[in-house]
Amino acid sequence: MNFDNYLIPIYWDHCSLSEKKILLTRPVHKNKNKDIYSNVKHILDQVSQYGDSALIQFNLYFDCIQTKYLKIPSQTINNSKKYLSNKTKQAICSAFNNIHQFHQKQYFSEIDLEPIPGVHCTQIIRPLNKVGLYVPGGTTPLPSTVMMLGIPAQIAKCKRVILCSPPPISNIILYTAQLCNITEIYQVGGSQAIAAMGFGTQSIPKVNKIFGPGNIWVTEAKRQINYRTTDVAIDMLAGPSEILIIADETANPIFIAADLLSQAEHGPDSHVILITPNINIATQTRNEIYNQIKNLSRIDIINNSLKHGCIIITNNIIECFDISNDYAPEHLLIHIKNANNYLKYITNAGSIFLGNWSPESAGDYASGPNHVLPTYGSSANTSGLGVTDFQKKISVQELTQNGLIKLSKTIITLAQIEQLKAHEYAITHRVNYIKRK
Repeated sequence: MNFDNYLIPIYWDHCSLSEKKILLTRPVHKNKNKDIYSNVKHILDQVSQYGDSALIQFNLYFDCIQTKYLKIPSQTINNSKKYLSNKTKQAICSAFNNIHQFHQKQYFSEIDLEPIPGVHCTQIIRPLNKVGLYVPGGTTPLPSTVMMLGIPAQIAKCKRVILCSPPPISNIILYTAQLCNITEIYQVGGSQAIAAMGFGTQSIPKVNKIFGPGNIWVTEAKRQINYRTTDVAIDMLAGPSEILIIADETANPIFIAADLLSQAEHGPDSHVILITPNINIATQTRNEIYNQIKNLSRIDIINNSLKHGCIIITNNIIECFDISNDYAPEHLLIHIKNANNYLKYITNAGSIFLGNWSPESAGDYASGPNHVLPTYGSSANTSGLGVTDFQKKISVQELTQNGLIKLSKTIITLAQIEQLKAHEYAITHRVNYIKRK
């Protein structure tokens, strides 16, 4: 790897406005197939029209697997634990417990309020009826994604939870899904899985909302499903992974480099940024990245990712937070002394990791908070996934005769201001009826 031109520290106050904008610009996905929209549309159309038969054909075409059935038998799910080591099962259960504890605290109680006598207002919470979870395939299984999607769905008490993943589905995925009480598992991946959950097929039911990360094909399929249907929602449109680290002179360059590389290995479009007022930390981290990358297996992916990354030198630590808030990162790591004292300066971030002993990897797998997070600057207006995403809140109002009388003048006046006569009459007819009694 030619490291000479990568991650050269840049002084922020030496940059023009346009140069600053370029430094914080996420990499654009350079997919070889410029017709991804039309290709995904074709897949969606085929699944919509031909259902299961289209899914089976796509499994053969994309995954090179002839699937005789789409739904995984319950016996196969139950037997999955037999093929896993105790070490693997213990790790999954440990992570499960932490994630479950954190998300259990997100289950809000219902609201019961009487703002004035005779006006009773409540807010009740109902789970989404049917949800679809997508777990990407690839070279390795992703049990963490199963937990990050399945646990909040379980806590929210969704009545029916569907999980789709490319064939062949590993025993690790099946075992983890079973921990989350997921029994409907279908071996179908990619855009076709999103289409199946969005339209419904002979085997796979149409869901109310689709959750889960994926590649650009999956993301495009979610976008099109969200546009084409009025009754199927999506969690978010996830982009490439990203990390921003703020570090002071007390930070450890070995840790910083390891954290940056842990995100860079996600994919060639991952975005990694270090911001620090200390030039020594910047240069030491850059050197450490070069040392550590030699021992990693995904060097080509990391190499492409680092081409987009940057190291920024600021005048002071507060300026680091100003830049970070403008960027609105998915993952924000604070490698500074007394990191907790600086939370007040953070307005935009998907998830925050405080101090030298809080690597982003902990959040990916086992610390507790969800790792499905807003990317591409959307943490400025969006939160990470949680239990409330699997629920809906419904307001309930009940007025007594006296309550209506007390509110009537306010309602009538506002209806007159907005010139909505029928709204006004809906009150006056009732008030007159009460007075006649």
